[in-house]
Amino acid sequence: MPPKPKITKEMIVDSAFEIARKTGAENINARTVAERLECSTQPIMYHFATIEELKKAAYAKADRYHSEYLMHIESPHKGVMLGIGLNYIRFAMEEPHLFRFLFQSNFFAGTTLLEMIDAEELAPVLSAMQGAVGGSIEQVKEIFITVFLFAHGYASIIANNSLEYDEELIKSHLERAYRGAVSAVREEID
Repeated sequence: MPPKPKITKEMIVDSAFEIARKTGAENINARTVAERLECSTQPIMYHFATIEELKKAAYAKADRYHSEYLMHIESPHKGVMLGIGLNYIRFAMEEPHLFRFLFQSNFFAGTTLLEMIDAEELAPVLSAMQGAVGGSIEQVKEIFITVFLFAHGYASIIANNSLEYDEELIKSHLERAYRGAVSAVREEID
């Protein structure tokens, strides 16, 4: 009889991520991960002392996935910030379970807006914006916060099935929010 394949920590995290993606993070438990991996619950509990630890690892994977998704901008020549904002809202439409896990769960709690804007994961986004907008990093952060709050509102409503996704309308609103944020920062400088 051939030996059973070894279940690695990475395989477990990947399975938990897929469960969060397909049915929601609330469905991550030793049994559902074991079923997905076609194994007993023993390897899951060997690698993770608690399901909370496993959910944190799945959250980190979802966060990396989200960051990569944001940075894949279809038309960067039309504006990096607009592209990132649209991707943020599009992510909520295409990946509602992951969006809720990342931004509407207890795993996101405790992160203030100031902590979030200084997070290492956001550095590539801010850098791309700074290249597009110019100005200091502090000015870029001010613009980002305004546009983020606007985009997050739209994305939250869409992820919770309360609004139909209309890309042209959203793009128009997002462009206005962006122009307003840039104008406000420039007024403060003058």
